[in-house]
Order: sequence, then structure tokens, then C-alpha cells
Amino acid sequence: MNNTDIRSLYGLKYNPFLPDLPPEALFAIPGTEHFWSRVQTMAAQGGFALITGDPGLGKSKTLQQIAHRLEQVPDLTVGVMQRPQSSLGDFYRELGELFNVGLSPANRYGGFKALRSKWQTHCQSTLLRPVLLIDEAQQVSVDCLTELRLLQSHHFDSQSLLFTILCGDTRLPERFRSADLLPLGSRIGPRLVLVPLSPEQLQDYLRFALDQAGNAQLMTDELICTLSAHAANNLRVINQMAAELLAAAAEQNLTRIDESLFFQLLSPTGSPSRRKHLPR
Repeated sequence: MNNTDIRSLYGLKYNPFLPDLPPEALFAIPGTEHFWSRVQTMAAQGGFALITGDPGLGKSKTLQQIAHRLEQVPDLTVGVMQRPQSSLGDFYRELGELFNVGLSPANRYGGFKALRSKWQTHCQSTLLRPVLLIDEAQQVSVDCLTELRLLQSHHFDSQSLLFTILCGDTRLPERFRSADLLPLGSRIGPRLVLVPLSPEQLQDYLRFALDQAGNAQLMTDELICTLSAHAANNLRVINQMAAELLAAAAEQNLTRIDESLFFQLLSPTGSPSRRKHLPR
């Protein structure tokens, strides 16, 4: 059964357990609202902010939520980098495309001046800094990170022409302790460190997700508690299990999903093909 059939069967606006959620349906992880208030301030000041955490804790979705909010700010330019692993030349090319600046690969100094000039004009006309968002930032090379620091620093480092949010796994803050990247690490302002969610927080997440999707009663309370207890405190794990349960329930034409389906599909005593989905 395809995703359209599943949504139709259960009256869902979208599948709440798949990655392609509308921005307004994203769950606000505890701690992110305070970080967002700091981000709003930094958009006027410039500099660097950092989001880190282990895989599956919601870093990319948090950055997506922030991007959506920033895009609602009038006159604010927001660029989202798509290829963080680029070489320095490609890094410049992508910055040029993101901020509408024509750059010549053969003239990097010209590109340096052109980008800074564009950012200065934006700062003067809007009193806001352009914003650059980089997901999977642990993949960005030392050369690119160093160039980015120098690009946005102005007037003997007394002003910043850009506000950059770096988002990555726990390797990223470790990199900033190295001699080459310590100058950038020391300039990072707001930091959001995502931690594993408690079973109670995961229950809140599931109830929020189902309510936003249009069917708050799709799962029984007992199943919500069971899923939250078996998800290894990880949002990605709970979404994968819930998505599998939803697909199986649709195949069996169940009107509501309860614990019996969980034990049938995901119990440790089930088949080997099902056991692989359980956290170890």
C-alpha cells in the first residue's frame, strides 16, 4: 500500500513519520525555543551559532524549522548550503549562487570582495545580516571554514557581515578545539546541544505528530508508551518503528493501531527480519 492510500485510509494530511513534513508540523525539541530567541538577536549582529548532537536526535529538522522561521522575516536573505563537503573553489561557487553574486573561479580575491560588498549592502539596507545555514557541517573542510571566518569578519573583527549557523554531529565541536579551527570555535555564540529524549518527551512527540497530521487517536495510549520505551531515546528510531507499524496497519486494514501489532512486528521474540529494527 502506497503512502497516498495510507493517508486516505486514516484521514491523514501527510504521513507524520516520514521525513518530508511541512515546516509548520515540525516538533519543537525541548531547548530549541530559547535557542531560537538567541538566533533572532544574532540575525542583527552576525557571527556564528552551533547545533550539535548524536545522529537521530533531530538536528536537521531543527535547522529546517529555524530556516522556515527566518524566511518569514521581511528583507532577510537566507542561504542554505547544499554541498558542505565541497573544495574551496566549489565552496565559493555555491556561496555566489546562494547570495546572487557572479564569481569567477579564476579570481578568488575578486569573489571575496564581491561577496563582502553584497553582504555590506544588505546589512546597511536592512539592519540585518544575511544568514547562511550549513547542515552536516562536520564535513566542511578546514580551508572552507577558515575562509568563511575571514569572509564575514570586517573592520578588524569588530563587525560581522554574515550570520552562520553550523549544524553537525558531535565531531564538529571536537574539530573546533584544533589549532587550525580554534579561532572560529572561539567566535561561536549560541550553542544548542541536542540530547536523547526521555520516554515522556517521546510520548509528547508522538501525540503532537499524530495531532498535527489530523488523527490524534490513530495510536492507543498503550502503544505510544510502548514505542517511547523501546526507541532508545532517539527520534529517528521511533519514527522508523512508527512508520512500519502504520504501513502494516494499513495492509491489515486496522482502524486503530495498538500494542498487539507492535508485539507482532517489533517484539524481540519476533522474526529476525523484524528484530533488526529494535535498538540494541
